[in-house]
Amino acid sequence: MSTTFTDALAKGLTGKNKGERRKLSYPVILLLIAGGLLVLSVLRVITGAEDLTSSGQFSGALGAAVPIGLAGLGGLWAERAGVVNIGLEGMMMLGTFSAGWIGWQHGPWAAAAAGILGGALGGLVHALATVTFGVDHIISGVAINILALGVTQYLAKLWFGAEGSEAQQAGGNDKQSPVMENMPNFSIPGLSDWLNSIEKHNWFFVSDLAGIVDGLVTDVSWLTIVAGGLFVLTFFVLWRSSFGLRLRSCGESPVAAESLGVNVYKYKYAAVVVSGGLAGLGGAFLAIGTHMYSDGQTGGRGYIGLATMISGNWRPGGVAMSAGLFGFMDSLQLRSGGPTVHALLLLVAVLLIGFAAWRLRAGKTKPAIVSAAFGVALIVWYTMTKTVPLELVDATPYVATLLVLSFSAQRLRMPKANGKPYRKGEGK
Repeated sequence: MSTTFTDALAKGLTGKNKGERRKLSYPVILLLIAGGLLVLSVLRVITGAEDLTSSGQFSGALGAAVPIGLAGLGGLWAERAGVVNIGLEGMMMLGTFSAGWIGWQHGPWAAAAAGILGGALGGLVHALATVTFGVDHIISGVAINILALGVTQYLAKLWFGAEGSEAQQAGGNDKQSPVMENMPNFSIPGLSDWLNSIEKHNWFFVSDLAGIVDGLVTDVSWLTIVAGGLFVLTFFVLWRSSFGLRLRSCGESPVAAESLGVNVYKYKYAAVVVSGGLAGLGGAFLAIGTHMYSDGQTGGRGYIGLATMISGNWRPGGVAMSAGLFGFMDSLQLRSGGPTVHALLLLVAVLLIGFAAWRLRAGKTKPAIVSAAFGVALIVWYTMTKTVPLELVDATPYVATLLVLSFSAQRLRMPKANGKPYRKGEGK
């Protein structure tokens, strides 16, 4: 690629981003993280919900965040190239099935590779429908979700539950695969024990910090490290390479990109296949974590991954933070139940009242009044109850998804050509 071509693409991309807000600097991000930890510490002391900052809570949150984050990262690849990928859930299903099929025979690492291939196959089908044949992206994605569900259920009966088959004799049935070997974990020697001892003292802020770090460095799956590396790799590929510049130009203005010599179809295909592979790896993570494929294993995580991509503003760092939040809420409802979720009512109330004050200062009276009213209602609910219904506990991750999307809606900017039809030759 010539310098002139690179400069033209870069100018086109940055020129379209003039309306975006200034990026947060690393010191500001660190201060926000420290402030969030301080809020959790205060909340733990006030409510007595000790599990809010425990190592077990954050270890579970990390495990829950990885498949959601990988699905969100997959969505980011596709949509940065201009292809809406509603089919992430179906691609995760293909990943879980492929991982279960290969994993019980060849181990967890082979299962991870099979999950990537299974999801990439779903991505290839989506690319063929949307890029080559011009099918509406939403319709294609929904079709892939339905197709993946039917295919995995049919093949599970055929391969795992067939009477007298090797898989059935190994413990498989119509709903699940035979058990695979365990994926090895690792802990940082010495550090884990030291942090655990500090956490047990229940010191304000210090023990909370120790518990959080301990949960992130103890019994961590190697596949989690791989997932973290993929986030870093995605940033450097999409934002620090000529390949990424071309790919993102296809999502901003494919006609302009084509006029500068970019093979738009090729980049869209590459992005959607990578998208499916990442979602498939997220599905494989679920199967490897439970040592088997089981029917309904994804549980809507592909859709939540799509929400992390949107609330993360189509950026790897934003996707990672959103996935971490949803993983935290998922772990919270699985580990602690009603009392800890009840404590979060107070936190949400304070945030709503703070949001109301911010909107009032900006002259937005109506949103401020609505937010303040909900905040006061939550405070009343918190003071008059000791726990929350089990149904609300189960719905906590999904409620968090809706709240985050609601509060982040005003700062979001999707790629300009995302989901729009494009036919080869328009730029000539």
